[in-house]
Amino acid sequence: MTRRTALIRRPGPRLADGLVTHLEKSEIDLGLAVQQWEDYTATLRTAGWETVEVPAADECPDAVFIEDAVVVSGDLAILTNPGAAERKPEVAAVEGVVRDLGYRVVRIEDPGTLDGGDVLKVGDTAYVGLGGRTNGAGIQQLAGHLESVGMRTQAVTVERALHLKSAVTALPNGTVIGWDPVVDWPGAFPHYEGMPEEGGAHVVLLDDNLLLMAASAPRTAELMRSRGHEVVTVDISEFEKLEGCVTCLSVRCRG
Repeated sequence: MTRRTALIRRPGPRLADGLVTHLEKSEIDLGLAVQQWEDYTATLRTAGWETVEVPAADECPDAVFIEDAVVVSGDLAILTNPGAAERKPEVAAVEGVVRDLGYRVVRIEDPGTLDGGDVLKVGDTAYVGLGGRTNGAGIQQLAGHLESVGMRTQAVTVERALHLKSAVTALPNGTVIGWDPVVDWPGAFPHYEGMPEEGGAHVVLLDDNLLLMAASAPRTAELMRSRGHEVVTVDISEFEKLEGCVTCLSVRCRG
């Protein structure tokens, strides 16, 4: 398979009812959220990504955060078993989409729980957040599945953020970046660097040197540009109110 495909899912009418764990509930402007989502997906397409829209799950407020429903690596798609009971129905519609794309499909089963936002792939290592949404049994199952595509798995404690990728992501050279106040274990990563803003912890690698970042992190974006990276920013303020970031609004499928 050769592809640059991004799975996406449109925000549903119940978005404002989404779960929050480390933030206070705040008012969500659904119309603005839809516009921000459309701008985000247009940015992916402009960067050369084909977007594939997963069928809506309007009964699930958090379904727009599609990254939590599936982990892809090589020719394998691992359907997750979300740690929040309200989110488990989000996974069903993803299966048909990844099968149609030609992936081998496996799944995380009870008693294991896993949210895709807890999985950060850097080279041949998958760092997996062990915390509120992902448990040890889920990580063990994930490790078994990823071994079949040549990846090793490293559990990382997550207590201060919703997901591992709420706290850290990785640059093209493998350096893991994060916002220090919510990173429980920076020593888990061979190369770690703290960023000046919370939103600066989150990058999506659109190309070898092109980073997608949230507009809420202008200092980090300027830092990345000063180091020779190309940066494109999008406003995702309504999703940030729900502990969302640029990574969780799509699943990037490379191969």
